[in-house]
Formats: sequence, C-alpha cells, structure tokens
Amino acid sequence: MPKGGWTEFSGSESLQRPPAPGVPGVARAQQRVRVQRTKAGKGGKLVTAVTGLDMPDAEARALLQRLKTRAGTGGTLKDGVIELQGDQVALTLAELAAQGFRPKQAGG
Repeated sequence: MPKGGWTEFSGSESLQRPPAPGVPGVARAQQRVRVQRTKAGKGGKLVTAVTGLDMPDAEARALLQRLKTRAGTGGTLKDGVIELQGDQVALTLAELAAQGFRPKQAGG
C-alpha cells in the first residue's frame, strides 16, 4: 500500500461490489439467463455455457445436477457459469423454461 493509504483502481477487489444486506435475489422470471455454444478455451471441444444465473451456490449446483441428468452428459459450475459438455442448447433452454427462468440463446 502506498504512503497515505491511497490505491489505484487496478485490483480486482476494487471492482467488486459488496452484496446488499437483506435484499432477496431477483425472481427467476426476471433474470437474464443466456445459453450459448462455445469452443473458446476448451481445447476445441464444444461446450454449452449458461450465464446470468443469480442464485446461491447450492441452488446452482442442484440446477447443474438436473441439467446433467437430463442431458446425460458431464458438466461443471465455474464462477457462477454452468458448463455442460457438448451441444445441449435446445435441451438446456427447455429445462430452464420448465424451472421458471426465461432463457435466451446467445451467439450463433
């Protein structure tokens, strides 16, 4: 820390906003959930990414488990983004709609 306690806005911690205490999450139907196919950074493998989920980690893991079971494929949760192996866009859109979300397909 420089003299005087002043720091530049260069660290990732300076960009993070603290969570508002006592404010409930956004309703599922109002969340901007995006589902897209991507290969970027995955070694050429096709991955379906679900972004924009505003829910606790435990609920996101339960949703991930439902999606993996429905698709019959593997997947993971990284930094609030659900990644499913393969092209599972149509199936994911249908399952998220059944869960009360309003998902949109992003990308091409």
